[in-house]
Order: sequence, then C-alpha cells, then structure tokens
Amino acid sequence: MSSPIEDYALLSDLETAAMVGTDGSIDWLCLPRFDSPACLAALLGTRANGFWRVAPRVGGRCTRRAYRRDTLVLETEWRSGNDAVRVTDFMPPRTQSPCVVRVVEGVSGSVHMRSELRLRFHQGRVVPWVRDAESGTVAVAGPDAVWLHADGPVYLPDRQDPTGLDFTVRAGQRLALTLVWSPSHLPGAPASLSVPAETALKETSDFWRGWTARCCYEGPWRDAVVRSLITLKALTYAPTGGIVAAPTTSLPGCIGGERNWDHRFCWLRDSALTLSCLLRSGYRDEATAWLNWLMRAIAGDPAQLQTVYGVGGQRLLHETEASWLPGYERSRPVRFGNSAEGQFQLDVYGEVLDALCLSLRAGIPMPARVWSVVEALMSHLVRHWREPDQGLWQVRGPGRQFVHSKVMAWVAADRALRMGESLGRNGSSDQWRALRDEVHREVCREGWDARQGSFVQSYGSSALDASTLLIPRLGFLPARDERVRGTVRAVRRLDHGGFVRRYGAADHGVHDVDGLRGREGTFVACTLWYADALAATGHPGQAREVFERALAIRNDVGLLAEQWDPDAGRQLGNAPQAFSHIALVETAFALSSGPSPSRRSPAASGRR
Repeated sequence: MSSPIEDYALLSDLETAAMVGTDGSIDWLCLPRFDSPACLAALLGTRANGFWRVAPRVGGRCTRRAYRRDTLVLETEWRSGNDAVRVTDFMPPRTQSPCVVRVVEGVSGSVHMRSELRLRFHQGRVVPWVRDAESGTVAVAGPDAVWLHADGPVYLPDRQDPTGLDFTVRAGQRLALTLVWSPSHLPGAPASLSVPAETALKETSDFWRGWTARCCYEGPWRDAVVRSLITLKALTYAPTGGIVAAPTTSLPGCIGGERNWDHRFCWLRDSALTLSCLLRSGYRDEATAWLNWLMRAIAGDPAQLQTVYGVGGQRLLHETEASWLPGYERSRPVRFGNSAEGQFQLDVYGEVLDALCLSLRAGIPMPARVWSVVEALMSHLVRHWREPDQGLWQVRGPGRQFVHSKVMAWVAADRALRMGESLGRNGSSDQWRALRDEVHREVCREGWDARQGSFVQSYGSSALDASTLLIPRLGFLPARDERVRGTVRAVRRLDHGGFVRRYGAADHGVHDVDGLRGREGTFVACTLWYADALAATGHPGQAREVFERALAIRNDVGLLAEQWDPDAGRQLGNAPQAFSHIALVETAFALSSGPSPSRRSPAASGRR
C-alpha cells in the first residue's frame, strides 16, 4: 500500500520526475518523460506494480528528511538502534540519459542496508527480462531498458531477485546506487553510468543553487517562495519550456472516489498566472520559454484551441483507464491521458491573450506573427462568446454559462485592446470595445445574485464559486467595488475547516457541478485566492491568517498537493501541484508589497 500523499518528496531532472516516500521507497517514476508510461507505479497500486526502496534492512526508522537548502537534493536520515545512516537522493538535470542517484552514507556505527528494486514497465504491469552485465544489472521490456549500478561492494540476498542488493555502511563510508534509462535497442550501457556519483551530486547542487540565487523575492516568506519556485522549475519540461500541472496521475480528490485525473500535461489556464509568477520572481528566461511553448501549442485554427496540451505541445491526449491498477487507496479508475483536450472552455481565450499582453508589457521578445494570432483569437471569440462551455473546472457534462468564463471573455477583449494600443494596431478596436462592454454588462446582470449579494458560478444559479475571487485581480471590477466586497464575504460560506472549497451551494451544502461520486477536499489555490482577495479589499490581517494556514499544510519538505482534507488532516489530489505553488508565490508577493497591477486593467477601474 502506498504512503499518504504528503509523505512523498519530489525529484526531477527537468524532463521527468520521481516521487520518494518517507519509507525510502520511490513509488512513482515515468521514463523518459513526465508523460511516459510509468516503470515504478506502486503509488497507484501495490509493490507488485513497481518500486525502489533503499533503507535499513531491519528495524530502521526515518528521523529526519529535508532538501538541501535551495536545491532539489533530498536527504533522509535513518536510525537503526544506536547507529545512523543518511540517504541522499537526486536526479541530475538531464544532459544524457535520465537517471536517479541514491548515495548511502554511514553517519555513525554500522548499518545493514537493503536496496530492493522491482521494475514494472508500461504503467506498472509488464515484467521485464533481467540480466547481469559488465556495468551492472539491466532490465528490458519493449522499448525500455533500465540499468542499475552500484559503486561499492554488495551481494544478492536472493538469486531469484537479481535487483535486490544488501550491503553494510559504516561511519564515513559511502556507496552510490545509480538507475539509468536508455532505449532498449541501443547497444551497451548508457554513458550516464560512468559519471561518478560525487561529481553528479556537486553539479546538481550547484545547478539548483545557481538557479535559486536569481530569485528576487525578499519578503517574510522567502523560504516558502523559493521552495515553490524550485518546484515549478522541477515541473518544467526543459526541451520545450512547457510546465506540467503535476508529475502524477489519478491521485484522488476524494479517497475511494472517481475524481482521479492525469495532470502530467500543460494547461492554458495556468499560462498568465505562470508568466506573472516567473516574471515577478526574476525568472525571465523561464517566462520566455513558457511563452514560446504557448505560441507553438496554440498554432492553427482558433476554433481548435484546446485547454490542455502535451509537454511538447501535442494535442492528442487520449484518455484510457488502467484496469490492472487498483488505484491509490482503492480510488478508481486510474486514468492515463486527459479527455479535457476535447472540451470547449471559453476561458482559455482570455488566458492566452492575458499571457500575451503580460509578455508584451514585460518586454519579452514576441514572435512577428503575434498580432495575427490576436486577431484570429478575437475573431473567433466575437462569434462564440455567448456559447455555454465546460468552464475553469472542466465539467464533464452539458455546458453552462459560467461567470468566470464570461469574465475571461471580457479579459480577452480588454487585453487585445491594450495590445493594439501598444502596437499601434487599432483596426478592430471598435468591435472589440463593443464586445468588452457587452460582456461586462451581461455578467453584472446575469452573473450577480442580489439576494446573496455575490457573483455566482453560472447564470441563473445560486451556487458560489471561488473563481469569482479573481474578478478584481483580472481588472473586471476594482477591489473597492461593493459587488467585489460582497462576493468575498459570500465566498466565506465555502469555508471548510479554515480552507476554501472551489464551489458549493448557497446553503452550505455540497454542489456537484460535475456529477461525480464523493465529496472532494478544499482547494489550495482557492484558499490562496481568498487570502489575496481579503488583502485587496482591505483585510490584511485576515489575509495573513489565511495565508499562514495554507503554508502550514505543506508537507515536511514544503510541497503542496492540489487539495486539503481538513477533517482527515491530509493532502489530496495530484502532487506537487503547480497551480497551488503558483498561487502561493503570487499571494506572498501580494501580502508582502500590496496588490500588483500587473494583470489589472486601468480601463476597468471605474467601469460599472
């Protein structure tokens, strides 16, 4: 059985990731990319689905775990009786083949250790052929080969299990275990096996420390912000600049339920938030790479704009279910791929144009075709903005007139107008201005519930939705507007245990917009949006309390999942979640220096 979600730490080489638990077991690893089939999948099943555990052979207990400061190098200390050992786990940023390195170092006394590796290719179900080779042990199945090399004396505890190794470390001794992937058709061992572990460790530590030194945040929550930024960098697919929502799939929003989605892809909804987060933190190169990924991904007919793409910008993310995996704590189905690729989500037009406008204002070099992209997106939006859609939360079922989607249609027109002014392109300004004004009037009329004194989830509904907290940040209405203040007060009714659900009925009941079984947890990003909105509407003390409460649910190494269950006191959903860490950084900046004007529209400040 897998560990609690909050027990897992992240390792990454900027192209894929591993999840390692407090028990020393790597229970999730996809090779060679984030979206590749998993070869270690115990996270979604049992040890029979693949794991790699390095820990004391008998009776050891984990006494401390932490990343080395400003790095993604994980240190776990174990005690066995009066003796102690340290395991240092890391993935060197990719230069050759992807690899995971685990350095075992004796701290005191003498500790008997066990490395147990069970590889199961193709999403945890294909048993490989295993053989000994000159450079170590190699496991092969289909297109994949994984090599395991030890740089010190070990012995096999069981001849039937050639990937199980026993060894002893004494104080001051070190032994490194290296796991490397390569295409199975290539002859010989991959070159990564020949790199000394100490060299790889130094280079990896230097890389991360050099990268974090560029962070320009100097507020009271610097450690939390830096850890969140490291996490976002770790979720970046370096060859293209795309950032995955999470490195995992099917970790449930409701234990035992069916809210289990594959988040190993790149969502357009994150685009402007990601750009804002990176730019204000000092990471211009990463923001530029993300923008370039965005421009490549959205190329083509605006009618075919998707909400989610693959790390390379691919469009086909066919969703399947893995019947052979029992799921995390029996939460099924286990899904690979994501059918949200085929949904109509109106808000993505606003998110793309908001990102382009933000990039233009920041002076990021823009492709020459950017204005033709703006015109094409707006031409499509003019014809289709009235249509119902699946919304920010990707409803699986009939579309609705979601308030947030309409607000984002307003954002699209507003940002297109502002870009036209900056670039001296005003050919369609009258039409776009008319669209902006019409959408604004309609949202204020149809999306407002006078009885509750709040904007609601969709036209004609009384359900509340945390996405309405973004109205002042997006510039649709100023924070001082009584409708914004009323909405912030109303969203308090979505509170559960001091955290905010993403939506709910006005009578405090659960509102299942997607019709799926099980009550999900509270949303980390929504809780942070609430803190931001409280600060913007003149309640900095309450905002800080909410923010500190959100910081307190990070795990021992500073990571946040998508959701939090206040009743069980545990994380839920895919982890670590980029959306949660982006919101953490944005809120830290907002509470440290006041609301940022980066995404606000001067034209909207007095609009009614």
